[in-house]
Amino acid sequence: MLEANLLRYAVLGYAFSTVAYFLFVSFRKEAPGRIATFLLLLGFVLHTLSLGSRIISSGRLPFANLYESMTSFGWGIVLIYLVIEYLYHLKVLGAIVVPIGFLATLYALSMNKEVAPLMPALQSNWLLAHVGVAVAAYGAFTVSFGVALLYLLKEYFKIKQLPEAEKLDDLTYKLIAFGFPFMTLVLITGAVWAEQAWGTYWSWDPKETWSLITLLIYAGYLHARLIWRWKGRTAAWLAVIGFMAVLFTYLGVSFLLSGLHSYAR
Repeated sequence: MLEANLLRYAVLGYAFSTVAYFLFVSFRKEAPGRIATFLLLLGFVLHTLSLGSRIISSGRLPFANLYESMTSFGWGIVLIYLVIEYLYHLKVLGAIVVPIGFLATLYALSMNKEVAPLMPALQSNWLLAHVGVAVAAYGAFTVSFGVALLYLLKEYFKIKQLPEAEKLDDLTYKLIAFGFPFMTLVLITGAVWAEQAWGTYWSWDPKETWSLITLLIYAGYLHARLIWRWKGRTAAWLAVIGFMAVLFTYLGVSFLLSGLHSYAR
């Protein structure tokens, strides 16, 4: 009950923070912006306490099922956004990224929270490494999507209130460069774990295949950026496509395709 109640209050904090970020963007007043950040921080602290309660009650990190991974991913999105807001003072980004963290956590709140014994395939330390690096990768890619979307809004609609396009373009690149090594580790740790659990490093399971596709999209982004000097709208659209691949890899595969990762449902 403590875990669920803490998560409910965290979701409320995220919800009101989302509204405050929208008010900040709409009216460009400092007060809603300060309130938005305060509420987001409050929600994040409550979310962290909820995860801590889950860890204590289960005796492990919260990575074993869709509820646990979803609430962890929501937490990771908010954490990375807060760091970016602190470093770059890009509060307008909250109007895009915070709703995603809110919806992820709200979705987790609706799921079965019962602590069940781990199935044999999940009884491995590789689970912790595999999902842990996925939280970092998906969180970074979510925030990069938000920045890329701001860039496209700036370019297509010439919204003067948005930050300079060059700044947004550079931050998108930095976030993808940060997330890419973690996404690479997602595949490596998953392959090692699969060999231990099922006797093969790679089986072309749908989740494996789409994780590889996602990695290749972001590898293409970085290659084009560093070798061909791609910037601007094309690079931003590639960042958006990469995030769509992230969503399908994480949720689409779990619900639309069957495979070895069906336990995540």
